[in-house]
Amino acid sequence: MESLATNYATHLEQLKQALLNSDILSNYLEEESEEAYKQMTEAFEPHILDLYKVVADKDPLQLVALEEALLDPAFEGMFLPRILGYSVLRGEIDENYKYRRPQDHFKKILNAICESSNFDYLKLRIGQTTQIGFALSSDIWLTNLLDHISNKKVKSFLLSQKLDKYRDLDHRKAGYINYSSQFKNQNFLTADFPEKITDLTVFGSHLINFLEYRANWKFNNASLLPHIDKMIANQTFHADPNFLEVIMLVGMFYDVSEKSRETISGIFDKLRKEDTGFDTKYFEHLLRLYGSGVEITPEADKRMSKIINKKHKDGVSEYYNLMDVVHTKGYVHEDTIAAVKEYYDRHKGLSLENECLREGIYGYCESFLKNLDTDSYHEYFEINKVFVSYINTFYNQKFNQKIKDLSLSYIGRLLQVYTDKRGRDYQDIKKFVSSTFIDLGFKSEKEIAEMFKTKRK
Repeated sequence: MESLATNYATHLEQLKQALLNSDILSNYLEEESEEAYKQMTEAFEPHILDLYKVVADKDPLQLVALEEALLDPAFEGMFLPRILGYSVLRGEIDENYKYRRPQDHFKKILNAICESSNFDYLKLRIGQTTQIGFALSSDIWLTNLLDHISNKKVKSFLLSQKLDKYRDLDHRKAGYINYSSQFKNQNFLTADFPEKITDLTVFGSHLINFLEYRANWKFNNASLLPHIDKMIANQTFHADPNFLEVIMLVGMFYDVSEKSRETISGIFDKLRKEDTGFDTKYFEHLLRLYGSGVEITPEADKRMSKIINKKHKDGVSEYYNLMDVVHTKGYVHEDTIAAVKEYYDRHKGLSLENECLREGIYGYCESFLKNLDTDSYHEYFEINKVFVSYINTFYNQKFNQKIKDLSLSYIGRLLQVYTDKRGRDYQDIKKFVSSTFIDLGFKSEKEIAEMFKTKRK
């Protein structure tokens, strides 16, 4: 983690002084009403949020320092309910939906809320957060927390947030998923970069999640690069199993120094020569990345292809030689389709290599259709021939289903725009769907008739 930069600290201090000198605070201190406190938060929390967003985007390793600065009682507890939620969701959980490690930052923020003179108002905004945080924590952790609470009213509130239903794994899992969905569009993740091998062992998976998140949302990652370069240069990490996935992410998505890229290439070379199971491990990690929601773009593949030493003849070189063809000629080119088929036929249908290849080709199909406007539907009619070629090549039900869902989604968009059933556009779409979707097994005749049936008013 990093200390809060001077410019951010100065900005935060200006906000604090503005609050201390405001009539809104004077009014609240005089009235001490819930309505006056609400007016104060509505006036100042948006400014704190604006600062938080800037730090989260450009300098995520300073987020904890920013949150700790907000614990200053002069801020009257504002923004604490929000960062309490962030602290709950940052914790790494295991398969039983319990924290792998005690969450000291969550405890620190919760204690600040409990000690705030505005606790009666703050507690109205932290109920669900506290319930989930307690559900994910161990009984020992919670006991230690409560032992240090002397205020009976506060202690009673905290005890009431430990719900018996969350002792059950299914309820705990459902509660966590439901709660975390409220934060899916908010940027609050941070991480510790390891300095020694024990750090990588303990925090490796947490770091991987952070790097995936930053890569997928395409944030400004310049502030992370010095930490990544330093980590890559640390030779004690190079043989650690967690480090392979780290350098794959870095190689695909981060603009590290040329020296770091050479180091990563060297690590790959060493592992490929010494580890007979390297191909399997590499493709397992790559497939997991596809399944994690990270968008592995053509640019990401090209970056990794440059790092991979093609002189070393193995499955990884073979795969990236093919992807070079895909990205150079385009996935719609006849030569590409032929090269994909030739590669695919040389591997078992359910092999890791073929699964990764299907995901890569599907990524192209998905990107095309999601960005195709409704005016250009004739382009979809043409590209569908390419989709059919890959369907016939892969002969894979999962791939077929994903192409089907993608196609139906686009057709749905078209039918929302072209509503005149006598119009040429509508008739063209109907004709295409009626003939093509039946042949592909996407829809039955009855289902297509239902799709285009005129609804009675």
